[in-house]
Amino acid sequence: MAKTLQTAQSTTPGIPLDDKDLLILRLLQQNARITVKEISEKIHLSTTPVHERIKRMEDNGVIQQYAALLDPSKVKKGLMVICYVSLKEHNKNAGAAFIQTIHELTEVVECYNISGQFDFMLKVLAENMEDYYNFHVNKLSQSDNIGQVQSVFVMGIIKQTHVLVH
Repeated sequence: MAKTLQTAQSTTPGIPLDDKDLLILRLLQQNARITVKEISEKIHLSTTPVHERIKRMEDNGVIQQYAALLDPSKVKKGLMVICYVSLKEHNKNAGAAFIQTIHELTEVVECYNISGQFDFMLKVLAENMEDYYNFHVNKLSQSDNIGQVQSVFVMGIIKQTHVLVH
């Protein structure tokens, strides 16, 4: 099952990043729509080396994607639920089938393979309790290999960030 999962720690070492690379990453984390010209002005490099640095970091997977961060409540996803899931069977095929199911469930926005009493932790966004109930009963629980599900309802977000480079 391990080969079908993205692990939390990469097995390949990171690429070397110098101070200019880190400045570029900080700026992109703040505003993914910032132009190469604006970055070059802020870090005092011409546009060509800035573009080449960004391209290198994209090619090496340091920059995985560019995204717009949305307010869940404004797109009718105001209920956040953390679901802990344990599987009945723990073999490669059963794990791969569960992972495939998770990829198909649009309500699941994050999924982690974890240690301890449960096998997976899911972050689920739903419109409301009725919507979550429908997801839980009619989608998640329909998977053949689900052993146990524990749902924890998020009452408030204390800290949530996408910033990795400070």
